[in-house]
Amino acid sequence: MKTILVLYSYHHMNTEKVAKVMAKVLDAQIKTPQEIDPKDLREYDLVGFGSGIYGEKHHKFLLDLADKLPHVANKKGFIFSTSAIMGKDKVAEDHATLRKKLQSKGYIIVDEFACKGFNTNSFLKYFGGMNKGRPNTRDLENAKEFAQKLIQKAKGS
Repeated sequence: MKTILVLYSYHHMNTEKVAKVMAKVLDAQIKTPQEIDPKDLREYDLVGFGSGIYGEKHHKFLLDLADKLPHVANKKGFIFSTSAIMGKDKVAEDHATLRKKLQSKGYIIVDEFACKGFNTNSFLKYFGGMNKGRPNTRDLENAKEFAQKLIQKAKGS
């Protein structure tokens, strides 16, 4: 299964740590939205889209790429992120903008992954940040397990 991860990660490289673990399991390459020609994603069987969460949504670069994607027929994709605040409903909300954009282009979202990430944005920098040390070993193990299950889900759906 030919797989690629489209990733935008900066600040503390939280989401990149997660992407590297997933890419190893999925035997996938990782590229930034700026390195992608949207029409080239058609050659992949599975496409992962991920970034940190900023203002309750994925990074603007990733959302802008999603807007430029050509329409596809039942292309399989998945979404991943790191953020300061977690919770089932919170993750669903954070992923909603990207999910809607991808689904409107014909992507079938096979699954979604999120974990906490170290955050020093805004006033948090004055207090040493939030979620120091995250993603941690357990988070990365969860990302690995997610990727292993994703292979079966992508093949089966």
